[in-house]
Amino acid sequence: MGRITDTVKFLLILNVIFYIGSFIIGDLSIKLFALYYFENPNFQYWQPITHMFMHDPSSIFHILFNMYALWAFGSPLEMRWGQKKFLFFYFSAGLGAAIIHTLVNYFQIHSVMDALIAGGWSEAEVMSYLSGGNGGSRAVLDTVSMENIRAMAQSYNGVALGASGAVYGILVAFGIMFPNIELMLIFLPIPIKAKYFIPGIILLDLIFGITGTATGIAHWAHIGGALFGFIMAWYWKKNSFDNHRWN
Repeated sequence: MGRITDTVKFLLILNVIFYIGSFIIGDLSIKLFALYYFENPNFQYWQPITHMFMHDPSSIFHILFNMYALWAFGSPLEMRWGQKKFLFFYFSAGLGAAIIHTLVNYFQIHSVMDALIAGGWSEAEVMSYLSGGNGGSRAVLDTVSMENIRAMAQSYNGVALGASGAVYGILVAFGIMFPNIELMLIFLPIPIKAKYFIPGIILLDLIFGITGTATGIAHWAHIGGALFGFIMAWYWKKNSFDNHRWN
């Protein structure tokens, strides 16, 4: 985990450029480049790609942790796979994260929508509420909790941003390719092999995602990146993929 490879360096620079640009452009950068739910009018077709390079401008730690992981775990993979294969993997894991995140949002949004309509709201009233209006009669709260209604609005209007989905794919691939490398958490300086350490992190995301714990983190995007990363890395390792097809 020493030398930084060329593709990883390029991705680091691109992320930093987007991060600095978000301060220059302001909120418009979030509206343009972060990932909105696909039925939201703010959604743009390029956002599944550009959201990977956007990070929370209110916290430097968001981009710092992602870029550290990209360098520490991505460079060994690029040295193992080569530039083109690594780049394909990175974007595929990031897109996989966006797909799973969007599918979970679709289920959450439409399950509450259906319950509201069954409870007496019209579709126009549901859309009015999602757009910042009042919605329909409060009598619907007898069958649908306000917590679920607000969660629906958050899923519809919220954004996903960050390299975390692609990074989780990289983490899983690192665990598959280098299972016996020992890793440590900053606050828990005990060496743990990658094949145990990385599944433990993913398990926490899965628990938070299933329980719907409000952490401000897109846990299902992490799971999506990890899932797509696992499928690709496992297949390539199992089939001893010929690097020359990519270089």
